[in-house]
Amino acid sequence: MNKKQKGFSLIELLIVVAIILIIAAIAIPNLLRAKIAANQSAAVGTLRTMSSAEETFSSTYSLGFTLTLVQLGGPAGTAASCTHGMLIDEVLSLDPATKGGYQYNYTPNAVVALTAGIPAGCATGDTGFSISAAPTSLSSGTAAYCIDESGVIRVNASAAALGVIAAPCSGSGYPPLQ
Repeated sequence: MNKKQKGFSLIELLIVVAIILIIAAIAIPNLLRAKIAANQSAAVGTLRTMSSAEETFSSTYSLGFTLTLVQLGGPAGTAASCTHGMLIDEVLSLDPATKGGYQYNYTPNAVVALTAGIPAGCATGDTGFSISAAPTSLSSGTAAYCIDESGVIRVNASAAALGVIAAPCSGSGYPPLQ
């Protein structure tokens, strides 16, 4: 009895598995780099949004810049006011806030903007602020960023020295983002 066997031999299956592993070994590092690049772009965009929100708050309420991220944003469903500007989402309204693999830290400059003419229920703001964005791990980003009232985003591209960029951002000595 001579039966022809149908199917794949063990060698053929091992070759297919080896090819799949080689393709995965090439693709996975590229996917991780793409994820890091996306997180870093999102962090820069978020800092720009927060800076624009600060400028909007300052011009809307004429109190200076906010003292906290809660004042800039606020809980969902809250009406906009000088205590909760509702200019950023509720995820970023925490201090520190974590979003997209980055942690955002807000620091007011502690120079009071107004001493008189403050509306009831409102607190005076400051003349400046600094917001830093640092990756939560090296797999989520390889650069830290900061922005202040000047609107210039500065970058610490050194993976070895990750962490929050100390306020004020303009005095950090890091170069502007190119």
